[in-house]
This record gives sequence, structure tokens and C-alpha cells, in this order.
Amino acid sequence: MANNSMAVMPCDPALGIAYVRWQELEEVYEPLTALKNGTLFPELNKPFYGRRARCGHKVRVG
Repeated sequence: MANNSMAVMPCDPALGIAYVRWQELEEVYEPLTALKNGTLFPELNKPFYGRRARCGHKVRVG
């Protein structure tokens, strides 16, 4: 028996709207630091610490 449980797209899906904050070039990492952090810009360096925030719960960072 085959499993035919594929997701079905709605007939008229809503469009997503992205917001990207305006940024000015202030400081950039050195090339090796940028490669290590995955970004050239320190303002965009948002490391993942392996935890997930839950609604209504505070998450300790550090």
C-alpha cells in the first residue's frame, strides 16, 4: 500500500513580505575572522548556541 500523504498547496496562497533593516557599512571583520563567523559584518554575527527560545520563557545566554 503506497503512502500518498503529500502536502497540498492552497489555491490562493498569501505572499510573504520580508523586512530588511537599512544598514550602513561601519566595520568589517578581517578575512579569516569573517570566514570563521560566516559573515563579513559584525552586526550580522548572530551565533547559534544550541537552544531554542520558547514563547513566554526567558533563555539565558552565555
